[in-house]
Amino acid sequence: MKVQEALDYANSYYFPELIFGSGYEVMEAERLKGEDAMKTLDTEWRGAAEEPFSYDLVRELGDRNRAVCDAIGETRLRNLSSSFLARGLTDEDLCAGIGALQKRAASAVAREVRGDRNAYAVAYVRKPIKGTVLGIDIETTGTAPERGYILNAGWELMDLTSDAVPRDGEAAYFGIPEDPYKETGVPLEHIHHIQWADIEGRTPFREDKKLQAKLLKLMKRYPIMAHNAAFEDSWFKLHLDGYAEARRAGKIVVVDSRDICRKLDNEVQSLPRESAPASLENWARRRGTLDAGEAERHLGLDDTDLMLRTVQAEFNLKSMFAK
Repeated sequence: MKVQEALDYANSYYFPELIFGSGYEVMEAERLKGEDAMKTLDTEWRGAAEEPFSYDLVRELGDRNRAVCDAIGETRLRNLSSSFLARGLTDEDLCAGIGALQKRAASAVAREVRGDRNAYAVAYVRKPIKGTVLGIDIETTGTAPERGYILNAGWELMDLTSDAVPRDGEAAYFGIPEDPYKETGVPLEHIHHIQWADIEGRTPFREDKKLQAKLLKLMKRYPIMAHNAAFEDSWFKLHLDGYAEARRAGKIVVVDSRDICRKLDNEVQSLPRESAPASLENWARRRGTLDAGEAERHLGLDDTDLMLRTVQAEFNLKSMFAK
């Protein structure tokens, strides 16, 4: 789809009752067209020297697309790949994250790394770690941010010192449409154990503008840290008003604790890949922040707290904190 076609589609009148009442084939065609328009506009917006249009257009198409996907049925779409879920942070993001942890310019880190991913391990330990980070974790209905919903989020701050304790923790649940999920159940309940009773009557994340503004303010003030941060980053771009714009402007820096694990924990390379050695649960067990008989909770605040304490344990092991 060309950019002008995508813009025309985004700005056209939308009659959901006509689409939802016309059968699966029509709804699936609408989904494909909508997701094509979203991707076209996202690519154009990110590649332009100046913002060519408001990113609200992409987020609003996402809202429209989720309603179409709900009508199609989550089970039909569960195994489809996502055009918006990034597999990992870019080299530019990784350099910016290291720079934020060490209070130095991302460009200085980039000069040291010179595009060699094996050099990041040295970059992480080259300078002392200092400052404060905002740990965050979300639970969702799936892996595709253009089709699913945020169910739960947890966040807290931690000063980057050897003995700091995570502080100011908060958590929130968010609603999803009663039709069809009250009857069919919450998607991925077997992973996050969030049931309909936990979210019934809750405000959906996309509608909670006060909370969105609070999170965006925190994200602009502190580097964000998450395990497999590309997941949270991908979801916030489509669900959190102003996030994509702040990321583009360099006002939000994202740090991936999974990358920290992979680069600093030498055991990751020696363990079988199928054992998921860089998962938060397994890393935490090796660092003693999770007992052998315990399991990762898969709830926002619990997992955020576990992640921050495990990162701290790794940094202490490598003597990385500023004296």
